[in-house]
Amino acid sequence: MKKNIANHSNYGKVNVILSAALSAILSIGLVSCTNDNDDSINNQVTDDNVVFDDASALSLVNGVYSHWQPLSSSFSFIIELNSNKLISFEGAEEKEGPLNSRFEQQPDTWYQIKVFNHLFLGIVEANEAITAINKAFNNGKVTQEGYNAAVGKAKFLRALAYLKLAQLWGEVPIVTEAGGSATERQDLNTVFTQIVNDFLAAESLLKDYNGDPRIPSKQAAQGLLARTYLVWGDNPLTAEQVEAIADTQTDPEFTITPSRLEKAIEYANRVINSGKLALDPEFKLWGREYESNKRGTNEHLFTIAHDGDKIDAQGNHQTHCSWTFPFQNGENGKQYKQNHTEVADDDLYDDWFAEQPNDKRLAATYFTEIVNPEDHQVYHYYSPVYTPINGKGVDQSYDDAENLEIKKNSVDRIEIRYAEVLLIKAEALVQLGRSADAVEPFNQLRTRAGIEGVSADELTLDVIKREWDYEFTYEQFSVLNSYRWKNLISSVQEVSHYKHFADDWKDKQTYTSDQEAYFTKVHNHLKAKYNNVRGKHYRQPIPTGLSKEDLGIAQNPGY
Repeated sequence: MKKNIANHSNYGKVNVILSAALSAILSIGLVSCTNDNDDSINNQVTDDNVVFDDASALSLVNGVYSHWQPLSSSFSFIIELNSNKLISFEGAEEKEGPLNSRFEQQPDTWYQIKVFNHLFLGIVEANEAITAINKAFNNGKVTQEGYNAAVGKAKFLRALAYLKLAQLWGEVPIVTEAGGSATERQDLNTVFTQIVNDFLAAESLLKDYNGDPRIPSKQAAQGLLARTYLVWGDNPLTAEQVEAIADTQTDPEFTITPSRLEKAIEYANRVINSGKLALDPEFKLWGREYESNKRGTNEHLFTIAHDGDKIDAQGNHQTHCSWTFPFQNGENGKQYKQNHTEVADDDLYDDWFAEQPNDKRLAATYFTEIVNPEDHQVYHYYSPVYTPINGKGVDQSYDDAENLEIKKNSVDRIEIRYAEVLLIKAEALVQLGRSADAVEPFNQLRTRAGIEGVSADELTLDVIKREWDYEFTYEQFSVLNSYRWKNLISSVQEVSHYKHFADDWKDKQTYTSDQEAYFTKVHNHLKAKYNNVRGKHYRQPIPTGLSKEDLGIAQNPGY
């Protein structure tokens, strides 16, 4: 049995092969029970025969999804908790969720371990699949169409994994089917060049978007190329730059590389000009009845499929974490319990309402009162009872979702939707000083939201930043955008304006004992965010392996 890279100190040596890639094929019965060439091998699956036709090639690549499915909610425990948007009461205060909420994550914090290792496991499995498929193709076992579908998907998923790794950890090792080291960190330009090359390969190999966002498509690759160039164009901090501010509460200077932003616009335009994507006119995007393009509106561009805790690696617990104890907020005779993730404060709802009271995205983003279909009573999620609820973590598509979906965890996770493509284009244009050109894509989002558009004079980078909040709150962008805009510390310290930050918060309203205990935690987390955030948090700590072993990768500054 060859070594699993996530559980061995030699993690990532280029000659290490995942046995999971072979076992995935066996488990779904895709390998023939006989071998026409050599009966003496006792039907053993090997690197030479694991791919024998188009279907087995694609199935081998599909095994990569087993490393993406456990991450659908875990991304939020890093990306949203490391911001001013979300806090976590998942378990005791020393547990992984609260640690991230308070900016106290370390190399042995589970969510960092889980995300980092599963992304790399997916990369290695994609590498092995590409190697096996190339060999089978050269031997005439796989058609050109089968090769394109399988290798295009493998390179698409590998590029997306490296993009997440580069955004969260900076310089990372590069290992492909051609070789490399999984301990030697590469400079950011090398990493982003690899990401771009993989997405370009995927763009050339994959078919056009066919209405099923679970299948990587040419337009999905183009949309993610636009994202990649926007991130790269905003000049991600190097390790040396992070080292210089690691122990400070000072944000670095925001700079851009215009040529890369031009590429972001180019690839956004390819998606837009394809005519295959559109905005859902009613902003109905979250839930089992809306996923997989069931409404036929073509806004979901690429999603990670979930069927709950059945045959996928893990259901999408985003729903579970956002609504851990439905209707247990102390009202109507019910218990008072605390969800695993919580909106950081009422102010996030109030500020938006004050700015754009008619924005129909607000009601889908924050729930402030809900009628329980079981007892028909109204439950409030607003101080002094509770904080608002993250609506995008709850299935919004069918009756009684609040009671049922928490157990099913079956809502697909949206990785990219058409609205992001439009906003990427608008932002890149604004950063380049071309606000007049940015008005049209930007105002498409405003029109869909039911609010007034802006003029070229009004469309500034600050307006773009606020639109990311309006459109994508809780969709796993918060800390990544702060990294891009170089405003991590200043944005996190905005919590000082939230009503439960002040030391005299108890004097401003009357609370029951349960409510006081709850908002005491809110207060403590807001204080911790403000006090703890540092320049080092522009990177996540390089974690241990899944078995807590040292991966042999140089640590990020400050950890």
